[in-house]
Amino acid sequence: MELKGKTAIVTGGGRDIGRAISVKLASMGANVVINYFNNATEAEETLAIIRKQGGQAIAVKADLTNWDECFRLSEEARKAFGKDIHILVNNAGGLVARKNLCDMDEAFWDLVMSLNLKSVFMMHKAVVNHMPEGGAIVNLASQAGRDGGGGGASAYSTSKGAVMTFTRAMAKELGPQGIRVNAVCPGLIGTKFHDTFTPDAVREKVAGMTPLRREGTPEEVANLVACLASSETSFVTGANFDINGGLAFS
Repeated sequence: MELKGKTAIVTGGGRDIGRAISVKLASMGANVVINYFNNATEAEETLAIIRKQGGQAIAVKADLTNWDECFRLSEEARKAFGKDIHILVNNAGGLVARKNLCDMDEAFWDLVMSLNLKSVFMMHKAVVNHMPEGGAIVNLASQAGRDGGGGGASAYSTSKGAVMTFTRAMAKELGPQGIRVNAVCPGLIGTKFHDTFTPDAVREKVAGMTPLRREGTPEEVANLVACLASSETSFVTGANFDINGGLAFS
């Protein structure tokens, strides 16, 4: 798989799965735009890893819950690496907090939807008009989008389920333009997300129930994303790929 000369935007590209994706795409020759929101240090660390390996990348701060910021990110990518954007990876998102229905208010629901779903819609809008035939979009959904997630994750799982549906819709709409749209649905991956929101005992239990008997790694997710971004999967679109060690099947 080779992406030499391609421009790729990776939202939330500074850490964990986003970092692994950014580094992987750069190792394949892509010019990578690492988007981040509030942690410049992590983005700069990712940038340093790529440059140390001889890759090309820039880091761009942008709030992807804001329409204008999404379009500015797109323009920064074009300013740095040329008029075409060949790859978009919508990785930015988050659980925010675990809240049951009785604990949620409208503002919390809207925040989670904006972060995980509206941002994906807006980045499609900001990029598609600059994406040539052969372009690829990979959205990060979640196993939670299939099974409803764990306790207090109803807003998050609903938003990720919607990302899966939006992926299918965009595959149909953008396919005639030669643009492919797929999604990746990670299960238990060893990241700061689970360090923050998932107790160790729960992680150990889930890993023990997984046929492969372990958590996944960000690099394993990145490998799948890179494959979907490359021409090796040129007849694959509208698919939501599970990566969970066999814990759940679509």
